[in-house]
Amino acid sequence: MNECLFCRMAAGEVPADVVLETDRVLAFRDIDPQAPVHVLVIPREHHATLGALAGSDPGLLGEVVAATHAVARQEGLVGADDPEPGWRLVVNSGPAGGQVVHHVHMHVLGGRQMRWPPG
Repeated sequence: MNECLFCRMAAGEVPADVVLETDRVLAFRDIDPQAPVHVLVIPREHHATLGALAGSDPGLLGEVVAATHAVARQEGLVGADDPEPGWRLVVNSGPAGGQVVHHVHMHVLGGRQMRWPPG
C-alpha cells in the first residue's frame, strides 16, 4: 500500500499532527479542518471502506470507534460535568458517500454548533 497516503502516515513515512495512537489505531489533525476540532481516526492496517473493515475485522472497527470517543474526550468535547456537550462523528464510505482517501477513516468534529443537514 505504498501509494496510500494514510498507510504512509501510519508507517511514519509522511508527517502527521498525531493526537492519539495505539498499536492498531492512529488519530491526527485534519490538514483542512472543517471545525475548531477536526481529527481523523484510522486503523493502521489498510481497509478501503467501512464495509471492508467491518467485514474483515469487526474488533478493529470497535477499536477505531472507541478511539474516536477518546479523541473527543481528550479534545474537550466530552466533559466531566456534561458528559456529551456535543461532537460529530462522520464516516464517508465509497465514492457516492464522498470518500476521497480510500483508507477508512472517521472524522471527529466539534468545538462549534453542528448544523443539519450537513450537506
